[in-house]
Amino acid sequence: MMYEKGLKGVFAAETGISYIDGQLGRLIYRGYDIQKLAANYHFEEVAYLLWYGHFPNKEQLFILKEELKKNRWLSDDLKSIISLLPPTMDLMSVIRTAVSAEGGYGEYQFPPTISQAVKLTALIPSIIAFRKRKLEGRAEVPPRNNLDHIENYLYMLTGDIPTAAHVHALEAYMILTLEHGMNASTFSARVTISSESDIVSAVTSAIGTMKGPLHGGAPSGVLELLDEISTVQDAAKVIRDKLIRGEKLMGFGHRVYKTRDPRAIALKEKLIKLGGQDKWLDLAMEVEESAITLLEEFKPGRALYTNVEFYAAAIMKAIQLEPILFTPTFTASRIVGWTAHILEQASDNVIYRPQSKYVGSFF
Repeated sequence: MMYEKGLKGVFAAETGISYIDGQLGRLIYRGYDIQKLAANYHFEEVAYLLWYGHFPNKEQLFILKEELKKNRWLSDDLKSIISLLPPTMDLMSVIRTAVSAEGGYGEYQFPPTISQAVKLTALIPSIIAFRKRKLEGRAEVPPRNNLDHIENYLYMLTGDIPTAAHVHALEAYMILTLEHGMNASTFSARVTISSESDIVSAVTSAIGTMKGPLHGGAPSGVLELLDEISTVQDAAKVIRDKLIRGEKLMGFGHRVYKTRDPRAIALKEKLIKLGGQDKWLDLAMEVEESAITLLEEFKPGRALYTNVEFYAAAIMKAIQLEPILFTPTFTASRIVGWTAHILEQASDNVIYRPQSKYVGSFF
Protein backbone atom coordinates (compact mmCIF):
# COMPACT_ATOMS: atom_id res chain seq x y z
CA MET A 1 0.00 0.00 0.00
CA MET A 2 1.39 3.41 -1.00
CA TYR A 3 2.54 5.79 1.71
CA GLU A 4 3.46 9.46 1.23
CA LYS A 5 4.10 11.64 4.25
CA GLY A 6 1.67 14.56 4.21
CA LEU A 7 -0.09 12.92 1.21
CA LYS A 8 2.29 14.79 -1.08
CA GLY A 9 1.52 13.95 -4.70
CA VAL A 10 -1.44 11.72 -3.76
CA PHE A 11 -4.76 12.30 -5.55
CA ALA A 12 -7.48 12.37 -2.89
CA ALA A 13 -10.40 13.50 -5.06
CA GLU A 14 -11.56 14.20 -8.59
CA THR A 15 -12.59 17.82 -9.11
CA GLY A 16 -13.97 20.10 -11.77
CA ILE A 17 -13.23 23.26 -9.80
CA SER A 18 -9.60 24.08 -10.51
CA TYR A 19 -6.43 22.78 -12.14
CA ILE A 20 -2.84 23.65 -11.24
CA ASP A 21 0.11 23.02 -13.56
CA GLY A 22 3.20 23.80 -11.50
CA GLN A 23 5.63 23.08 -14.33
CA LEU A 24 4.01 25.43 -16.84
CA GLY A 25 2.77 27.93 -14.26
CA ARG A 26 -0.95 27.67 -14.96
CA LEU A 27 -3.97 27.99 -12.68
CA ILE A 28 -7.41 27.22 -14.14
CA TYR A 29 -10.82 27.86 -12.56
CA ARG A 30 -13.59 25.79 -14.18
CA GLY A 31 -11.67 25.70 -17.47
CA TYR A 32 -10.76 29.42 -17.51
CA ASP A 33 -7.23 30.76 -17.14
CA ILE A 34 -6.83 32.78 -13.96
CA GLN A 35 -5.12 35.67 -15.72
CA LYS A 36 -8.14 36.15 -17.97
CA LEU A 37 -10.48 36.04 -14.98
CA ALA A 38 -8.52 38.57 -12.94
CA ALA A 39 -8.25 40.95 -15.89
CA ASN A 40 -11.83 40.82 -17.15
CA TYR A 41 -14.23 39.78 -14.40
CA HIS A 42 -15.43 40.92 -10.99
CA PHE A 43 -15.38 39.00 -7.71
CA GLU A 44 -19.08 38.12 -7.81
CA GLU A 45 -18.83 36.75 -11.36
CA VAL A 46 -15.91 34.47 -10.54
CA ALA A 47 -17.53 33.31 -7.30
CA TYR A 48 -20.63 32.39 -9.31
CA LEU A 49 -18.42 30.48 -11.75
CA LEU A 50 -16.85 28.44 -8.96
CA TRP A 51 -20.18 27.66 -7.28
CA TYR A 52 -22.30 26.97 -10.36
CA GLY A 53 -19.73 25.90 -12.96
CA HIS A 54 -20.62 28.63 -15.46
CA PHE A 55 -20.73 32.41 -15.65
CA PRO A 56 -23.94 34.21 -14.68
CA ASN A 57 -26.14 36.11 -17.09
CA LYS A 58 -27.19 39.63 -16.08
CA GLU A 59 -30.22 38.46 -14.10
CA GLN A 60 -28.27 35.74 -12.28
CA LEU A 61 -25.49 38.17 -11.42
CA PHE A 62 -28.02 40.69 -10.09
CA ILE A 63 -29.62 38.01 -7.90
CA LEU A 64 -26.23 36.92 -6.50
CA LYS A 65 -25.24 40.50 -5.69
CA GLU A 66 -28.56 41.06 -3.94
CA GLU A 67 -28.12 37.86 -1.91
CA LEU A 68 -24.64 38.95 -0.83
CA LYS A 69 -25.97 42.38 0.18
CA LYS A 70 -28.91 40.89 2.09
CA ASN A 71 -26.65 38.58 4.09
CA ARG A 72 -23.96 41.13 5.03
CA TRP A 73 -25.76 42.22 8.15
CA LEU A 74 -24.63 40.69 11.44
CA SER A 75 -27.41 39.72 13.81
CA ASP A 76 -27.50 41.36 17.24
CA ASP A 77 -26.76 37.96 18.77
CA LEU A 78 -23.65 37.52 16.64
CA LYS A 79 -22.46 41.05 17.45
CA SER A 80 -22.88 40.29 21.16
CA ILE A 81 -20.87 37.07 20.87
CA ILE A 82 -18.04 38.83 19.00
CA SER A 83 -18.05 41.70 21.51
CA LEU A 84 -17.73 39.30 24.46
CA LEU A 85 -14.64 37.56 23.10
CA PRO A 86 -11.42 38.54 24.92
CA PRO A 87 -9.49 41.35 23.22
CA THR A 88 -6.38 39.16 23.19
CA MET A 89 -8.05 36.60 20.90
CA ASP A 90 -6.50 36.66 17.42
CA LEU A 91 -8.74 37.61 14.52
CA MET A 92 -8.72 34.18 12.86
CA SER A 93 -9.97 32.63 16.10
CA VAL A 94 -12.67 35.31 16.26
CA ILE A 95 -13.80 34.46 12.72
CA ARG A 96 -13.80 30.75 13.54
CA THR A 97 -15.86 31.32 16.69
CA ALA A 98 -18.31 33.70 15.02
CA VAL A 99 -18.88 31.36 12.06
CA SER A 100 -19.40 28.46 14.46
CA ALA A 101 -21.94 30.52 16.41
CA GLU A 102 -23.73 31.40 13.16
CA GLY A 103 -24.20 27.67 12.63
CA GLY A 104 -26.27 27.46 15.79
CA TYR A 105 -29.26 29.09 14.15
CA GLY A 106 -30.28 25.86 12.42
CA GLU A 107 -30.10 27.01 8.80
CA TYR A 108 -27.13 24.89 7.76
CA GLN A 109 -28.10 21.24 7.83
CA PHE A 110 -26.61 18.69 5.44
CA PRO A 111 -26.62 18.67 2.45
CA PRO A 112 -24.91 22.01 1.86
CA THR A 113 -26.43 24.52 -0.57
CA ILE A 114 -25.16 27.42 -2.63
CA SER A 115 -27.42 29.73 -0.62
CA GLN A 116 -25.54 28.67 2.51
CA ALA A 117 -22.23 29.31 0.76
CA VAL A 118 -23.36 32.79 -0.30
CA LYS A 119 -24.44 33.68 3.23
CA LEU A 120 -21.12 32.64 4.78
CA THR A 121 -19.21 34.50 2.05
CA ALA A 122 -21.22 37.64 2.79
CA LEU A 123 -20.78 37.37 6.57
CA ILE A 124 -17.01 36.95 6.88
CA PRO A 125 -16.00 40.49 5.76
CA SER A 126 -18.60 41.92 8.16
CA ILE A 127 -17.21 39.83 11.03
CA ILE A 128 -13.68 41.06 10.28
CA ALA A 129 -14.67 44.73 10.05
CA PHE A 130 -16.91 44.66 13.13
CA ARG A 131 -14.21 43.06 15.29
CA LYS A 132 -11.45 45.36 14.05
CA ARG A 133 -13.40 48.52 14.79
CA LYS A 134 -14.57 47.16 18.15
CA LEU A 135 -10.97 46.58 19.25
CA GLU A 136 -10.07 50.10 18.13
CA GLY A 137 -12.89 51.58 20.20
CA ARG A 138 -14.60 52.90 17.09
CA ALA A 139 -18.24 52.64 16.09
CA GLU A 140 -19.39 49.94 13.71
CA VAL A 141 -19.65 50.95 10.06
CA PRO A 142 -22.79 49.20 8.77
CA PRO A 143 -22.76 47.72 5.25
CA ARG A 144 -23.97 49.83 2.35
CA ASN A 145 -26.22 48.16 -0.17
CA ASN A 146 -25.10 50.43 -3.00
CA LEU A 147 -21.56 49.00 -2.80
CA ASP A 148 -20.37 45.72 -4.29
CA HIS A 149 -18.63 43.05 -2.22
CA ILE A 150 -15.01 44.27 -2.29
CA GLU A 151 -15.81 47.97 -2.10
CA ASN A 152 -18.14 47.37 0.85
CA TYR A 153 -15.47 45.38 2.72
CA LEU A 154 -12.99 48.25 2.50
CA TYR A 155 -15.72 50.74 3.41
CA MET A 156 -16.70 48.80 6.56
CA LEU A 157 -13.06 48.68 7.66
CA THR A 158 -12.41 52.41 7.33
CA GLY A 159 -15.73 54.25 7.08
CA ASP A 160 -14.52 55.89 3.86
CA ILE A 161 -15.41 55.07 0.26
CA PRO A 162 -12.21 53.49 -1.13
CA THR A 163 -10.51 54.71 -4.30
CA ALA A 164 -11.17 52.81 -7.50
CA ALA A 165 -7.48 51.85 -7.70
CA HIS A 166 -7.58 50.24 -4.26
CA VAL A 167 -10.82 48.38 -5.02
CA HIS A 168 -9.44 47.04 -8.31
CA ALA A 169 -6.18 45.96 -6.68
CA LEU A 170 -7.86 44.13 -3.78
CA GLU A 171 -10.45 42.59 -6.08
CA ALA A 172 -7.72 41.16 -8.31
CA TYR A 173 -5.97 39.69 -5.25
CA MET A 174 -9.18 38.15 -3.92
CA ILE A 175 -10.13 36.65 -7.30
CA LEU A 176 -6.67 35.10 -7.54
CA THR A 177 -6.91 33.56 -4.07
CA LEU A 178 -10.49 32.26 -4.25
CA GLU A 179 -9.29 28.75 -4.95
CA HIS A 180 -6.07 26.75 -5.19
CA GLY A 181 -6.76 23.05 -5.40
CA MET A 182 -6.47 20.50 -2.59
CA ASN A 183 -4.51 22.66 -0.15
CA ALA A 184 -4.56 21.90 3.58
CA SER A 185 -7.64 23.97 4.47
CA THR A 186 -9.65 22.77 1.46
CA PHE A 187 -8.78 19.16 2.27
CA SER A 188 -9.87 19.75 5.85
CA ALA A 189 -13.22 21.12 4.66
CA ARG A 190 -13.80 18.17 2.33
CA VAL A 191 -12.95 15.64 5.05
CA THR A 192 -15.42 17.26 7.44
CA ILE A 193 -18.31 17.46 4.97
CA SER A 194 -17.62 13.87 3.88
CA SER A 195 -18.95 12.74 7.27
CA GLU A 196 -22.26 14.45 6.34
CA SER A 197 -21.64 17.16 8.88
CA ASP A 198 -22.93 20.66 8.03
CA ILE A 199 -21.29 23.36 5.91
CA VAL A 200 -20.53 25.53 8.95
CA SER A 201 -18.57 22.71 10.59
CA ALA A 202 -16.63 22.18 7.36
CA VAL A 203 -15.86 25.90 6.99
CA THR A 204 -14.90 26.15 10.67
CA SER A 205 -12.48 23.27 10.16
CA ALA A 206 -10.99 25.05 7.15
CA ILE A 207 -10.61 28.32 9.08
CA GLY A 208 -8.79 26.49 11.87
CA THR A 209 -6.41 25.04 9.29
CA MET A 210 -5.93 28.37 7.53
CA LYS A 211 -4.90 29.88 10.88
CA GLY A 212 -1.70 27.83 10.90
CA PRO A 213 1.41 29.81 9.89
CA LEU A 214 2.47 27.14 7.37
CA HIS A 215 -0.69 27.75 5.38
CA GLY A 216 -2.24 31.19 5.87
CA GLY A 217 0.58 33.18 7.43
CA ALA A 218 0.97 36.86 6.58
CA PRO A 219 3.80 37.79 4.15
CA SER A 220 5.72 39.64 6.87
CA GLY A 221 9.09 39.11 5.17
CA VAL A 222 7.87 40.87 2.02
CA LEU A 223 6.50 43.75 4.09
CA GLU A 224 9.86 44.20 5.80
CA LEU A 225 11.63 44.16 2.42
CA LEU A 226 9.33 46.82 0.97
CA ASP A 227 9.63 48.96 4.10
CA GLU A 228 13.43 48.78 4.02
CA ILE A 229 13.65 49.66 0.33
CA SER A 230 11.17 52.53 0.69
CA THR A 231 13.45 53.98 3.39
CA VAL A 232 16.77 53.46 1.60
CA GLN A 233 15.38 54.36 -1.84
CA ASP A 234 17.76 51.95 -3.57
CA ALA A 235 16.16 48.59 -4.37
CA ALA A 236 19.22 47.11 -6.09
CA LYS A 237 21.54 47.90 -3.16
CA VAL A 238 19.22 46.44 -0.52
CA ILE A 239 18.63 43.26 -2.50
CA ARG A 240 22.29 42.81 -3.43
CA ASP A 241 23.35 43.20 0.22
CA LYS A 242 20.81 40.58 1.30
CA LEU A 243 21.98 38.10 -1.32
CA ILE A 244 25.64 38.67 -0.40
CA ARG A 245 24.75 37.87 3.23
CA GLY A 246 23.00 34.69 2.06
CA GLU A 247 19.56 35.83 3.20
CA LYS A 248 16.42 34.38 1.65
CA LEU A 249 14.58 36.89 -0.50
CA MET A 250 10.97 36.74 0.68
CA GLY A 251 8.23 36.77 -1.95
CA PHE A 252 10.24 34.83 -4.53
CA GLY A 253 9.84 31.15 -5.40
CA HIS A 254 6.92 28.78 -4.74
CA ARG A 255 6.56 25.16 -3.60
CA VAL A 256 4.12 24.29 -6.40
CA TYR A 257 5.11 26.56 -9.28
CA LYS A 258 8.50 25.77 -10.83
CA THR A 259 8.24 28.80 -13.10
CA ARG A 260 6.35 32.09 -12.74
CA ASP A 261 3.40 32.01 -10.33
CA PRO A 262 0.42 32.78 -12.60
CA ARG A 263 -1.30 34.67 -9.79
CA ALA A 264 1.70 36.99 -9.43
CA ILE A 265 1.69 37.58 -13.19
CA ALA A 266 -2.02 38.43 -13.13
CA LEU A 267 -1.60 40.79 -10.18
CA LYS A 268 1.30 42.53 -11.87
CA GLU A 269 -0.75 43.00 -15.05
CA LYS A 270 -3.51 44.59 -13.00
CA LEU A 271 -1.06 46.84 -11.16
CA ILE A 272 0.58 48.00 -14.39
CA LYS A 273 -2.81 49.38 -15.41
CA LEU A 274 -2.93 51.22 -12.08
CA GLY A 275 0.65 52.51 -12.41
CA GLY A 276 1.29 55.93 -10.89
CA GLN A 277 -1.76 55.75 -8.64
CA ASP A 278 -0.05 54.33 -5.55
CA LYS A 279 3.56 54.45 -4.36
CA TRP A 280 3.57 50.93 -2.89
CA LEU A 281 2.28 49.33 -6.08
CA ASP A 282 4.88 51.21 -8.12
CA LEU A 283 7.63 50.27 -5.65
CA ALA A 284 6.70 46.58 -5.87
CA MET A 285 7.20 46.56 -9.63
CA GLU A 286 10.57 48.30 -9.26
CA VAL A 287 11.69 45.80 -6.59
CA GLU A 288 10.65 42.83 -8.72
CA GLU A 289 12.70 44.04 -11.68
CA SER A 290 15.82 44.52 -9.57
CA ALA A 291 15.37 41.28 -7.65
CA ILE A 292 14.95 39.03 -10.68
CA THR A 293 18.04 40.51 -12.33
CA LEU A 294 20.11 39.98 -9.19
CA LEU A 295 18.71 36.49 -8.50
CA GLU A 296 19.81 35.43 -11.98
CA GLU A 297 23.28 36.77 -11.17
CA PHE A 298 23.60 35.21 -7.70
CA LYS A 299 21.65 31.97 -8.30
CA PRO A 300 22.03 31.06 -11.99
CA GLY A 301 19.83 28.21 -13.13
CA ARG A 302 17.34 28.69 -10.28
CA ALA A 303 13.90 29.74 -11.53
CA LEU A 304 13.07 32.18 -8.72
CA TYR A 305 10.29 34.56 -9.63
CA THR A 306 7.80 36.59 -7.64
CA ASN A 307 4.99 34.63 -6.02
CA VAL A 308 1.49 35.81 -5.15
CA GLU A 309 2.57 36.82 -1.62
CA PHE A 310 4.93 39.44 -3.05
CA TYR A 311 2.25 41.44 -4.79
CA ALA A 312 -0.30 40.64 -2.09
CA ALA A 313 1.95 42.41 0.41
CA ALA A 314 2.22 45.44 -1.89
CA ILE A 315 -1.55 45.58 -2.27
CA MET A 316 -2.11 45.32 1.47
CA LYS A 317 0.37 48.15 2.03
CA ALA A 318 -1.34 50.24 -0.63
CA ILE A 319 -4.81 49.89 0.86
CA GLN A 320 -3.39 50.35 4.38
CA LEU A 321 -4.47 46.96 5.66
CA GLU A 322 -2.62 46.10 8.86
CA PRO A 323 -0.77 42.75 8.92
CA ILE A 324 -3.34 41.30 11.36
CA LEU A 325 -5.91 41.60 8.55
CA PHE A 326 -3.91 39.72 5.90
CA THR A 327 -4.89 36.15 6.75
CA PRO A 328 -8.49 37.15 7.57
CA THR A 329 -8.73 38.84 4.16
CA PHE A 330 -7.28 35.71 2.56
CA THR A 331 -10.04 33.81 4.38
CA ALA A 332 -12.68 36.22 3.04
CA SER A 333 -11.68 35.20 -0.48
CA ARG A 334 -10.90 31.49 0.05
CA ILE A 335 -14.35 30.90 1.60
CA VAL A 336 -15.60 30.72 -2.01
CA GLY A 337 -13.21 27.92 -2.94
CA TRP A 338 -13.86 26.06 0.30
CA THR A 339 -17.61 26.11 -0.20
CA ALA A 340 -17.29 25.10 -3.86
CA HIS A 341 -15.31 22.05 -2.74
CA ILE A 342 -17.78 21.33 0.07
CA LEU A 343 -20.64 21.35 -2.45
CA GLU A 344 -18.68 19.15 -4.86
CA GLN A 345 -17.77 16.63 -2.15
CA ALA A 346 -21.35 16.39 -0.91
CA SER A 347 -22.71 15.87 -4.44
CA ASP A 348 -20.87 12.54 -4.85
CA ASN A 349 -19.83 11.70 -1.34
CA VAL A 350 -17.65 8.97 0.10
CA ILE A 351 -16.33 9.53 3.61
CA TYR A 352 -12.56 9.98 3.81
CA ARG A 353 -10.96 7.05 5.60
CA PRO A 354 -7.24 6.71 4.79
CA GLN A 355 -5.04 4.18 6.54
CA SER A 356 -2.15 4.87 8.88
CA LYS A 357 1.10 2.90 8.71
CA TYR A 358 1.95 1.44 12.09
CA VAL A 359 5.61 1.91 13.05
CA GLY A 360 5.33 1.02 16.74
CA SER A 361 6.44 -2.12 18.54
CA PHE A 362 4.73 -5.48 19.03
CA PHE A 363 5.01 -7.21 22.42
